Amino acid sequence: MEMKPYPSYLGLLETGEFERRVSALYELMSPCRLCPHQCKVDRLKGEKGYCRVASKPVVASYGPHFGEERPLVGTSGSGAIFFTYCNMSCVFCQNWEISHLGEGDEIEVEDLAKIMLILQVWGCHNINLVTPTHQIAFIVHAIKIAAEKGLKLPIVYNCGGYESLETLQLLEGIIDIYMPDIKYMDEKVALKLSKVKGYPEIVKKAVLEMHRQVGDLVIEGGIAKRGLIIRHLVLPEDLSQTEEVIKFVAEEVSRETYFNLMDQYRPCGEAWKYPPLDRKINKDEWNRALALTKKYGLKRLDDRRARYWD
Repeated sequence: MEMKPYPSYLGLLETGEFERRVSALYELMSPCRLCPHQCKVDRLKGEKGYCRVASKPVVASYGPHFGEERPLVGTSGSGAIFFTYCNMSCVFCQNWEISHLGEGDEIEVEDLAKIMLILQVWGCHNINLVTPTHQIAFIVHAIKIAAEKGLKLPIVYNCGGYESLETLQLLEGIIDIYMPDIKYMDEKVALKLSKVKGYPEIVKKAVLEMHRQVGDLVIEGGIAKRGLIIRHLVLPEDLSQTEEVIKFVAEEVSRETYFNLMDQYRPCGEAWKYPPLDRKINKDEWNRALALTKKYGLKRLDDRRARYWD
């Protein structure tokens, strides 16, 4: 794969390809086929489907974020924009007020572009799109406007992995860093806990497409510039099918994948209704998960959590 300069979206401005991508993404909203739910509602006419967002961006908050992976945070933070609602409905979501209750404000696309430029002025190392899938047409439109006014930061696509290949293909050359969370490898568990159908096959195809576009993570001067980061949250009693996730990443994606094995699960939202999600993971569960990364040869673990519990 020929590596292009980053951020790669600047090259699309010069050819006029960026405008075509924006138009194509808006076409996927009327009727809406942006994500695998394929709701087919006409969002451009104000109709709402699974994600409950119609024709304008809805943003909960933005600012430098220091809780992300080390290559994203650097010294000045990741420029996180938290988008309201989601195309998944995880019963244990740690951003419940935003994803389920709709905390946030509807804004104009031009305002979203201004937010991106503000984050750049504040010195953030990237624009981190948190839960972008259902709002990606607005987001790409805003990136184009911001790029025309001087935006030059890498774009991070921070998602739950429930993605449409058609949509992802329209993002090639626009997204610099893909950061999906592979949640499960059991279709019944995904349906019960995140209310999505066909998740395992969909997320695997999505991650492979992301890797095809951007490759393994490139870090320069300690800062991520381009590539794939995969997250996996370890759940109690292996509801997350951790071995199957790690095996897929190691054997089908790349053993050089930058992998964030996450130990911070805590009961949020309606997790108390779904035992054993009503408790944190224990030492044995974490150490087993971490040992699996070594078993399958994953070499690039996010170093804030790649440790055994004492």
